[in-house]
Amino acid sequence: MDALFDRQDAMLNATSMDIVRSFMTHVNWNAPMLSIRGPRGVGKSTLLRQYVKMKYGVGTEIALYCSLDWSYFTQHSMLEVADKFHKRGGKVLILDEAHKYEGWSREVKEMAEVYPDMQIIISGSSLLKILDGDADLSRRCMGYDMPGLSYREYLQFYKGIELSHYTLEEILSSPRSIAAKVNEACRPLQHFHDYLKNGYYPFYLKNPIDYHALIEQTTNYVIDVELPQLRKVDPSNCRKLKALLYVLAQQVPFDVDITKIAAAVALQRNTVLEYLNHMKDAKLISLIYSDLLSVKKMQKPDKIFLDNPNMLYALATTPVQIGTARECFAVNQLSYNHTVEYAKTQGDIKVDGKWTFEIGGEKKSFAQIADLPDSFVLADDTEMPRGNKIPLWMLGFLY
Repeated sequence: MDALFDRQDAMLNATSMDIVRSFMTHVNWNAPMLSIRGPRGVGKSTLLRQYVKMKYGVGTEIALYCSLDWSYFTQHSMLEVADKFHKRGGKVLILDEAHKYEGWSREVKEMAEVYPDMQIIISGSSLLKILDGDADLSRRCMGYDMPGLSYREYLQFYKGIELSHYTLEEILSSPRSIAAKVNEACRPLQHFHDYLKNGYYPFYLKNPIDYHALIEQTTNYVIDVELPQLRKVDPSNCRKLKALLYVLAQQVPFDVDITKIAAAVALQRNTVLEYLNHMKDAKLISLIYSDLLSVKKMQKPDKIFLDNPNMLYALATTPVQIGTARECFAVNQLSYNHTVEYAKTQGDIKVDGKWTFEIGGEKKSFAQIADLPDSFVLADDTEMPRGNKIPLWMLGFLY
């Protein structure tokens, strides 16, 4: 047990508090049990260590951060650690990389029953199932999904520029005053296209030269390791699944023809649909449907995007089209707190069943959406809004 506290102290000493993501304030840290899921590389582990350091300080024995991929857990169970920690007066047990510990959900459920006065915080892959067949934790656990950096956070992390975030309603109702505040602090277009290429994951500054290679490595790890372990994907199909992702990377936003996709990667149609849903859950892609109310598990999506534009630049073997990057950015940023649908014949996307958006460059017109209420053009390469033409970069201030 002392070894775990010693390791925690070493990690907390090495954890910088210079920048703490605003996601920290969105979590109800008082919940008896909570989970934080998210793609690899978005900063979940850093956030948890920052929380312990900020709330309890180095040297605490009230809270304990453990990563379940540590070699310690090859010889000791989670239940054993929880028992010893509770006997020493521990109150907050943080279990990172939970998906790497077989049977984690059963042991967490038992901990909650045996030690009801001890808070349990779980973190892991986007594929982590809180509603699990072994132990349904959905009624006990408050869940959060952690995204990568927004454009606003990118400006904070990489450029030292601190700005407020806004709701979509605020951006659409008062775009000029918000854009004016941002323009007072910086030239928002100066850094926006760098963000599309390099800004979504907070590890860019640590290794900018290998940034896209690291994204590719992370993607391969999700496909080779996490999908077989957590979604029972046949390991023999992982190579085909990578091929599927690379096909999508060359052509997104993909007008979906499942038969052609299946032929391109030599898989059955239903298998392709199943794998697309697994890839969506893993935050590798986004699936956009024209009618969310009638979506069934095996219904084909209308559009497929990579999860974020940085993945486009990392995985595409042909030059990335700026129009593709723009749409990918818009879907990525809007999907965090809103529902996004394919707009069919008028506009590119529909949000929350209310707002219709057409996405393009500075000269994009209203021709396709002129007669629609609550319709807007999201225009790149512009600093200030004009009527219902909103700068595209403003979506980067939603969180």
